[in-house]
Amino acid sequence: MTHSGALSIARRLVQAALALVVLGAPARPAAAQQPAAPAPAASASRFAWVNSQLIIRQVPGYTAAESTLNADIAGFRGEVERLQTQLDSMVGAYDRQQIALSPSARTAKQQEIREMQQRLQARYGELQTRAAERERELVAPLEERVKGIIEGLRAERNLAFIFDVGAPGNNIVAADRALDLTALVVQRLQPAGQ
Repeated sequence: MTHSGALSIARRLVQAALALVVLGAPARPAAAQQPAAPAPAASASRFAWVNSQLIIRQVPGYTAAESTLNADIAGFRGEVERLQTQLDSMVGAYDRQQIALSPSARTAKQQEIREMQQRLQARYGELQTRAAERERELVAPLEERVKGIIEGLRAERNLAFIFDVGAPGNNIVAADRALDLTALVVQRLQPAGQ
């Protein structure tokens, strides 16, 4: 997979992880609320973090999804390159012949070239859409699994936030390693018995 393709999948996992940032437990009606007991010192932190860049490489099925997506994208790229070669050939032939063409023939050839350019652009757009759909199809089950595990850990540990330090543009400069749930997420991703 190209670096940008892997980053795209990683970004989608990052987005899934960030979507899990949930603010604590659901609110109770005012009458049912009781004074909160002081939290034990060990659970004073209501946040933790994961590194989605490390998690994604460990998701069972990721390598197969990446390989399938790369093969699909290579096929799409090949089709676009063939169409581009046809267009280049058409333009080259026009450039060689334009002096000898009558004004009406020149106009007709120019129109033919414009139509070919439009077909190429339309097909390129269709293939981009198909590639994005294919990526979602391959990645969505992986994302859901990671998302479920992270949400489970959030609920299990009564966390308010789980940050993703692997997300592009995150502003976390330093973090307490004791709050890192990455290894635990990876462990829970592995099939039983491994």
